[in-house]
Parts: sequence; structure tokens; C-alpha cells
Amino acid sequence: MSVLPLVFTSGWASGINAYAVVLLLGVFGATGLSDDVPASLQRTDVLIAAAVLFLCEAVADKIPYVDSLWDTVHTVIRPVAGAVIGALLAGQSGSLSDLAAGAVGGSTALASHFVKAGTRMAVNTSPEPFSNIVLSTAEDLGVGGIVTFAMFNPQAAAVIAAVLLIVGLALIVFLWSRIRRFRRRRAQRREEKRLAAARTAGGAPPGRAEGPAR
Repeated sequence: MSVLPLVFTSGWASGINAYAVVLLLGVFGATGLSDDVPASLQRTDVLIAAAVLFLCEAVADKIPYVDSLWDTVHTVIRPVAGAVIGALLAGQSGSLSDLAAGAVGGSTALASHFVKAGTRMAVNTSPEPFSNIVLSTAEDLGVGGIVTFAMFNPQAAAVIAAVLLIVGLALIVFLWSRIRRFRRRRAQRREEKRLAAARTAGGAPPGRAEGPAR
């Protein structure tokens, strides 16, 4: 139970940027700033892989539509990462408390992932790219700040993460109509591309429908 606030906070952060969480926890453990980080997260190969993937996400997360594609791919990765990190933070004995910690980390990561992905869908309805850059930067700074705070004051950090999660879920409900418009627009673009490709393959010039046979 004593590690549960840290598990909850890391789960929330993993739903936004799992690679940043792994990297931060590993650095805190490797530098001796925290004794709560398991040795498996401090390994050099884990830190290097997390750093490379974090840089990839930092770029992809700031490009309109690419960020939504990246979120789709990470619908499984982020919750799994949150569950694994939670179980590792609780211990590796396979006890019921370890499994519970994994469930808390995974479910919290899944919830915050949906908030992140849904917010990006709403932002992508705007034609300009600057909102993506601002939102992505704010997410990275927020994850870094709250995970760092959690290493020294896990209870307060967990309260902040819980408030942010609740506010995010409420925001998604508020923006749902805008998200639905984004999904319809994306489906329409895919259909237009498919029809254009079909016309080209059939010999008709793109953008012109074939006339009736005489």
C-alpha cells in the first residue's frame, strides 16, 4: 500500500508518455536519488532504448495526424507499460499486492491514454500545427514534473495526477462532438482516396467520373 501512490502516478504518466516514465525512473534509480526504482529499470540497455523511443515520440507527437496514428499504435503499449511499471515498483514476488499494483498502473495508464488520444483528435480538427506542438510540450513537461515530484512526495503527486485524470475525462466528454467530426472527416478522406485510386486503376482521369456507355 505504501507504494500505491507512486504506482498510480506512474500509471497516469505512462498513459501519456510511457518512455519518459521509464527513462525518468531509471535515471532516478541509477543516480541513487531514489531507492524505490527496481534494478531492471536502471539497466543501461533499458535506458538507451527508452531515450531513443522518447525522442521518436517527442517528434511524432507534435505532427498533426501522425500523433493520432502514434496514439493508435500505443493503445496497447501504454497500458501494458503502466501495468509492468506498477508491478515492478511493488515488487517481483508475484503476490496479490503485486498483481493489484499492476492492475492499478495498467488501468490508470489506459484511462489517461484515452484522454490523451481523444484530446489529440479534437486538436487535429484545427488546421494549424501549433496547438499540437504546444500541447505535446505541455504533456512532456507535465509528465516530467509530476513523476519527479512523485519520487519525493508520492501522496501529493498522486492527488495531482488524479485531479488531472478526472479533468481530462470531463474534457473528453465535452469535446466528444468535435472528436466525432474529426473521425468522420478522416473516414471521408480515406473514401475519397479509395475512389480516386479506383478511377485511376480503371483508366478514368482522377477527379472525373466515367460517363454512361453509349
